[in-house]
Amino acid sequence: MLEIQDLHVSIAGKPVLRGVNLSIHPGETFILFGPNGSGKTTLLMTLMGVEGYEVTRGRILFKGTDITRAPIYERARLGIGMSFQRPPTIHGLPTGRLVELCARGRAIDMPGMAQKLNFETFLDRDVNAGFSGGEIKRSELLQLMAQQPDLLLFDEPESGVDLENMALVGNTVHSLLEGMPDCCTATLRERGRRRSTCGLIITHTGYILQYVNAHRGQVLYKGKLCCEDNPREILKHIQEHGYQECLRCLTGGMLGRIKEGALQ
Repeated sequence: MLEIQDLHVSIAGKPVLRGVNLSIHPGETFILFGPNGSGKTTLLMTLMGVEGYEVTRGRILFKGTDITRAPIYERARLGIGMSFQRPPTIHGLPTGRLVELCARGRAIDMPGMAQKLNFETFLDRDVNAGFSGGEIKRSELLQLMAQQPDLLLFDEPESGVDLENMALVGNTVHSLLEGMPDCCTATLRERGRRRSTCGLIITHTGYILQYVNAHRGQVLYKGKLCCEDNPREILKHIQEHGYQECLRCLTGGMLGRIKEGALQ
């Protein structure tokens, strides 16, 4: 579904990503860890085609198509969707209208979708205007439910979400990754196709791992990927030892599995 080849990215002339190679297969959920400033959000923004992220080397292939230089709207139409950590406020555009635009003419059950996210009272409000962190997150999820992308990018889905709403957000992310939400109308053929949905998730806290079926994970450290393993094993190791072990992994040339005691 997604193949990233030797990707180098700079922001305002400053190198951030330094040779990222990553493949995500249909139906697979990939978890990305890393400290602040390691380039995680830069990777997702680059995949989505947001301006200001300059690809200086490498390629991005989505479903076999080279999208390295494609504009953001072409990537969205091809089937890439993203839940941003800090999306902008859009005055003058009701949230419900934006959700309709995301659906691109498909029949959706707007009231049913909003009800599942406890979001009914926000549909007439301008996009993200005065929204709390959790409300912004639910708005982003509602847009993805309408868009039904093949590749889902989540930039810290737990960010700004209190513990009371974490289950709601986590279960919705799980539903999006596993297939089409049942509140969307679709033919059986379309529902079968949704089983190939894949995702790339950035997480700091690891809370999202309680809700999603994560297949693979890696650490992004100083713009480079290292330490591939089961995401829960990676999270456990980070909690116990921090990210300094990842630096040892990189400097030692070891792109390996993190197991307890493996780098002692």
